Amino acid sequence: MPQAIDTLLNARWIVPVEPENQALEQHALAIQDGRILSILPRAQALARYRPKLALDLDRHVLLPGLINAHTHASMTLLRGLADDLPLMTWLQEHIWPVEARWAGADFVRDGALLAMAEMLRGGTTCFNDMYMFPDAVADAARACGIRACVGLIAFDFPTGYAQTMDEYLAKGLQLHDALRSEPLLHTAFAPHAPYTVSEPALAQIGRLAGDLNIPVHIHAHETAAEVARFQAQRGCRPLERLERLGLLTPRLVAVHMTQLEPAEIERLAQAGAHVAHCPESNLKLASGFCPTARLDAAGVTVAIGTDGAASNNDLDMFGELRTAALLGKGVAGDATVLPAARVLRMATLNGARALGLDAETGSLEPGKSADLIAVDLEQPETEPVYHPISQLVYATGRHQVTDAWVAGRRLLAERQLTTLDCADLIRRARDWRRKITAEHPV
Repeated sequence: MPQAIDTLLNARWIVPVEPENQALEQHALAIQDGRILSILPRAQALARYRPKLALDLDRHVLLPGLINAHTHASMTLLRGLADDLPLMTWLQEHIWPVEARWAGADFVRDGALLAMAEMLRGGTTCFNDMYMFPDAVADAARACGIRACVGLIAFDFPTGYAQTMDEYLAKGLQLHDALRSEPLLHTAFAPHAPYTVSEPALAQIGRLAGDLNIPVHIHAHETAAEVARFQAQRGCRPLERLERLGLLTPRLVAVHMTQLEPAEIERLAQAGAHVAHCPESNLKLASGFCPTARLDAAGVTVAIGTDGAASNNDLDMFGELRTAALLGKGVAGDATVLPAARVLRMATLNGARALGLDAETGSLEPGKSADLIAVDLEQPETEPVYHPISQLVYATGRHQVTDAWVAGRRLLAERQLTTLDCADLIRRARDWRRKITAEHPV
């Protein structure tokens, strides 16, 4: 007698990511209790299972949900506020003053929910966040049903969220404890950068991260000017300082890393540290080029992030996939580096590994959480299909994502969000724009 299960997805192709560069044709994926039960040929699945819900996805490829390895979700409410500026001008003269006035818990929650709607519609099922009021981000993610790694933010200066380093850390630890029983919510320490967090605080964060076995998510080596200024003031480059303070470990998620010397790449590889590559934000801010091909060749786990929508200006991981692949080839001067399957891995399993979640998500394997997306390739933009993985990386747009599941729960169904009200999110975003522009003309 066929086995009763929750869901059976019959697809034209299934790309599990692990093993790499595999596309299974005419296969089915079975889901039970939020987890992947099996992946098998369609005919076998139809004989073996009796699903409560069966979907025929004859135009689609199933793949793991994309993992946005670095973003500031709530900054969607600042999208387009201050464009075409260099990083420090953008931050110090525009973004930080607006945040100081407006970035409270309500702002953060509304911005995070708007970001989650955009990410789910674009195929992202997990994101790694760094922003103030992380408890509000966690509340928003819980309401949405998306998987999130919530950053326990830390600065040396006061914000509306905390006044002192002790307060940042105390609030972060309290949130970490509160989320221990949440299966979809995870935490990482998120000191902003080596130039905004003191050495004693960084050392303390490194010790706490080791005790709790959670990542340390930090901007580093973002621009040449930042590295030069740090070296002039501190007598060493930022990565060397992180290493001296005990943060260069497998828990480190170093964001941007556009300025790297060969010896630094080797140290990252030896330490087992991870890099979150944000190609489009780096291009827009003219921050430089992360040497992704050299990092990958050295064995460094490279993940992909969008950065915030205020500097990108979107949260489109399919766009980042294509940009990362093309930019990596251009920087390396070698068309053979970073093939499509490797770049897709960066946006899925590598992101999960960087966050310590690779046993749970990032690939389609029996026993893992059913975090996956369906992408319709039977569109003028992606026909004919010779190689579905290449098509996903080089031709697919986020509008082709039709469905998304997190832990077996369908959060996007035929392009419609099931847990979020888009009309309400748009209304709230427009309300914030009116408030902000009344005091900060653009």
